[in-house]
Amino acid sequence: MPAVGAVILAAGASTRLGRPKQLLMVGGQTLLRRVVNAALASACAPVVVVLGAHAARIAPEVAGTGVIVAENPDWAAGMASSIRVGLAALTANAPASDLDAALFLVCDQPHVSSPLLNALIERYETTAAPIAACAYGGGLGVPALFARELFGELASLSGAEGARAVIMRHAPTVARVDFSEGALDIDTDADYRRLFDAPG
Repeated sequence: MPAVGAVILAAGASTRLGRPKQLLMVGGQTLLRRVVNAALASACAPVVVVLGAHAARIAPEVAGTGVIVAENPDWAAGMASSIRVGLAALTANAPASDLDAALFLVCDQPHVSSPLLNALIERYETTAAPIAACAYGGGLGVPALFARELFGELASLSGAEGARAVIMRHAPTVARVDFSEGALDIDTDADYRRLFDAPG
């Protein structure tokens, strides 16, 4: 099994929602705790959570779970800064030479599970592709796993660029894992209501 660390990006201000989406309750758990539990139950280690906006309010939600909390003081600069902070924390706690890959997640996809994350790791292992990404909504996105040789490219992202920008650059070689439920992420109250209206 390859050595894969996880980075959960949870630093955003949830401006469209008007309150921290990280703390929305789904199935008796917050969105953030759900994804943290999925990462911890998967083959990923270590697990880093990047916080930014509302960090003091959100941090207690992951206290005592065993994750590494990395605070991004520049969270308002965009997703790229959180990716850099997460990668730095990951490699500081598991040197890059000991990591084969990093798996990036966001906190607002309520259907992420440990079997899904393990499926990404398995696809990476069996295909030797530099990226294994989830396929949904007609495209590719997170959760997505990036081989160590792409860490530099991830760290060079800027502004609002996220991991999807790197996925798109390497699209022809990306190994895909179907995740139709990934199309539902929680950005607005309407999204949150839609989650409870969905079948099952």
